Amino acid sequence: MHERRRLARKNLMSYSQVFDQHGGTLIGYLADLTPSGVMVIGENPMEAGKDITLQLEVPELSDIPPARMVLPARVIWCQTDVSPNFQNIGFEFKGVTGEQEKVIQAMIDGYEFHHELPVYPLRAASARP
Repeated sequence: MHERRRLARKNLMSYSQVFDQHGGTLIGYLADLTPSGVMVIGENPMEAGKDITLQLEVPELSDIPPARMVLPARVIWCQTDVSPNFQNIGFEFKGVTGEQEKVIQAMIDGYEFHHELPVYPLRAASARP
């Protein structure tokens, strides 16, 4: 599949719930996030091209209390996860306000999973004079 992403995907350590606002049903859990879209891991497939209003549960952040954020979106793609009982669903936001963008950025900054390995000190047995 051709990669059309303009912004780097950020994997998150906080799996917030994502709902269909109008149906009230749980779509799944937020897996990664950019200011222009989100990937959700859910149990049910969704049809690409479908417009939907997402409701994201925003965890407590240093400057932001826990809340719900409502975002119009479109399903861009859906594919079976490595675990075949789940679906990875990609959504593109159709309109993000300035305040919502601040919250999204705060979520990325506060809960991003960093792939860098820590630097450990050498063990005494490893150190040679």
